[in-house]
Amino acid sequence: MKTLKIALLAAATTLVMGGSALAQDVDVSFNVGINSDYAFRGVSQTDEAAQIYGGADLTSGMFYTGVWASNVDFLDSTDAEIDVYAGFKPVAGPVNLDFGVVYYGYVNAPGGSDYGYWEGKAAASVAAGPGTVGAALYYSPDFFGSVDGATYYEVNGSFPVAEKISVSGAIGHQAVDGAGDYNTWNVGVGVALNDKLGVDLRYHDTDEHGFGEIYDKRIVVGLKAAF
Repeated sequence: MKTLKIALLAAATTLVMGGSALAQDVDVSFNVGINSDYAFRGVSQTDEAAQIYGGADLTSGMFYTGVWASNVDFLDSTDAEIDVYAGFKPVAGPVNLDFGVVYYGYVNAPGGSDYGYWEGKAAASVAAGPGTVGAALYYSPDFFGSVDGATYYEVNGSFPVAEKISVSGAIGHQAVDGAGDYNTWNVGVGVALNDKLGVDLRYHDTDEHGFGEIYDKRIVVGLKAAF
């Protein structure tokens, strides 16, 4: 079933980008970075160790697709996460929309772990003075591991405080079928060193430290290059 989902996502990506490319030029961009931790929705994915990641994106008009990879550490044989995603970003008046799908795959995951899963995404953002505020909703009918359905939603915002400095943050809630719900939040400062390189310093936390140390508060510093 997981293999079928990957194949369907790849086919949808090809169809979306192929049709769009008939009318629009395709732009390609890349990103690489390093963080002191890989915090995903407030939870460390690297057992509180450093993260190295990279990705590539193709855009054509309002349509996009891409791939992204990072090391992970789940205290088992799993070596890396590889995500594949596609979607489109229409504009409705002052509202910027984002509808897409993403598949989270894991390299060398233990047999029967059922780690890989996909999510649908719907997000919106609007200008708020010089900054932006937004909200996002993610849904998976077959979530990570043994969890069935799961929903994640958040509100977020980003505001410039100087020419190359911005503050941003988000408050979210991860809901899963059965036990395991939690709230998460983050706030941080981003500094653009130049038009390709940036630094981010961010505080992450959740309200369920009892789930384990990887759910505890943490400060993450990262360096990212985009070109």
